Amino acid sequence: MFLERSLLGLAAVAFAAATTPASSKSLHEFKHFVIIYQENHSFDNLFGLWGSVGGEPVEGLRSADPAHMTQARADGATAFECLLQNDVNLASLATRCTDATGATSFVSAFPNAPFEIDAYIAATDKTCPAPGVFAPHGAPKNAAGALAGGCTRDLVHRFYSEQFQINGGKQNRYVTGSDAAGLSMGYYDTTKLPIYKALHAADAPHYIVADHFFQSAFGGSFLNHQWLVAAATPVFANALNDASAHDLHSVVDANGMATSTPLYTNPLGSSAKDASLTASCDPPAGRPATPANVACGDYVINTIQPFSPPYAPGTAEAKRLPPLEHPTIGDRLSAAGIGWAWYSGGWSNANGDVGAPGWTNGNGPDCGDPNAISGAAYPICPDKLFQFHHQPFNYFKAYARGTAARAAHLRDAAEFVQAAKAGQLEPVSFVKLIGAENEHPGYASEADGSARLVDLIAAIVNGPNARDTLIIITYDEFGGSWDHAPPPPYQKEQVAERDHSPLGEGHRGGGAHDLWGPGTRIPALLISARFERSGVDHTNYDTTSVLKLIEERYGLAPLGTRDASVHSLARALEAGERPEAGER
Repeated sequence: MFLERSLLGLAAVAFAAATTPASSKSLHEFKHFVIIYQENHSFDNLFGLWGSVGGEPVEGLRSADPAHMTQARADGATAFECLLQNDVNLASLATRCTDATGATSFVSAFPNAPFEIDAYIAATDKTCPAPGVFAPHGAPKNAAGALAGGCTRDLVHRFYSEQFQINGGKQNRYVTGSDAAGLSMGYYDTTKLPIYKALHAADAPHYIVADHFFQSAFGGSFLNHQWLVAAATPVFANALNDASAHDLHSVVDANGMATSTPLYTNPLGSSAKDASLTASCDPPAGRPATPANVACGDYVINTIQPFSPPYAPGTAEAKRLPPLEHPTIGDRLSAAGIGWAWYSGGWSNANGDVGAPGWTNGNGPDCGDPNAISGAAYPICPDKLFQFHHQPFNYFKAYARGTAARAAHLRDAAEFVQAAKAGQLEPVSFVKLIGAENEHPGYASEADGSARLVDLIAAIVNGPNARDTLIIITYDEFGGSWDHAPPPPYQKEQVAERDHSPLGEGHRGGGAHDLWGPGTRIPALLISARFERSGVDHTNYDTTSVLKLIEERYGLAPLGTRDASVHSLARALEAGERPEAGER
């Protein structure tokens, strides 16, 4: 079976062609759609060395324009000589480079170029902090309590910071705008990842790589989860705008930055504020005016806790998002009588579903699992690595505690595996793994998360629903890592460059965009036992392309302007077809 053979690391085999027999016309042949939503990697960071599929090149690191690889200081023009590193396991390496491009010089083992993380931090290295341990610069190799898995430190991935990093499509301020500096230029050897090995095993299902898939919104996990289910940026109702401790608006400088980094000194100093909401359009007395070219208002752009439990223990009500009421894809599906569920790792423990699939906390009176988060009160017993902001439906009034909709549609990931193996998949399933398994830098192992992804795929393709199931795998956002491909808002300036590349003809473009994004390019795969061949699709997509596919399949109205105008991911089923002349 696929799982058994893939985990043995069998030799990769080439697929015969870059086409698939499926097309958007065959979308209705699929009766089940599984969307697996992983964490925090750009395309180049994770899939940059995928190579070719059936002779069709995937646009990765080898296709990168050198001008988009060289990182610059805040002026966007002065190139670094070296990459400053503050991940503890990269900063300790022998010096090979001295950077004197700024007022203060620094030394590094890394020149100004992308580098392979695996060459310095192997997947087997003990560099992962124990669950619940905060290691801002990563865990030193073999430190007391460190776990195997080859973890790096986390990297900043915030709404305003990412726009600064993208720098109008120049892709050259990822290092300057990052709290992790040079780590943002790191990448993994794609061919060593369990997902790559599994999909190249002799009995693997065929797949499509969508190599121009972008995160819907600038920034981090909270906002992109919201866009996955609602295609909208939430608004904080009646948000305070008084500069008090409960005023959650950001404060940005003329560059649109809300913070300082090791290589960027914010001129506002401590007055800058990288908070949950956009900057105020009309800041109160004592705060600087908001520049005209940045998003402003009461929009929620960065991590915030939900009003309804589960939320981080001790979070004040004033800092929790009031229940949202705008429509979601769940609402649309339910109204049409289409079954669906959001399956989350650790949900039964976090939601207090005693005895349900995934429950590990016994019968009380206290949380019995030693991995329960500090401050938990039975039966609400979230795991130390349960991510509250990864539960988008929990922010909506329609799915509040005690509602029938919550009980019907918000479930534990353990129940998804049971359903896949039993041939009882819902027509639409969203799967979100718990923190330890989701590939998030800082607290999760990339290799272990990729292996868990293989397990999920195997449960589906070896199950009774395999032939009529389409698996869609993507990531919520870039995780702070660089990518060379400009997002759709900035691609017009890059058309001439792409036309001179061997991939130029295959870029089918446009790509809807607005004030919120799309942001950095992220990995995306489509997998199905129905496919007869594997392929590559170069069309511009973003996260809402998944919504549009579901909307097309079930005849649902769009949720907003983005999912109404973006390319449907159903188009990727035509991966091997040559686009019309002149189409981008």
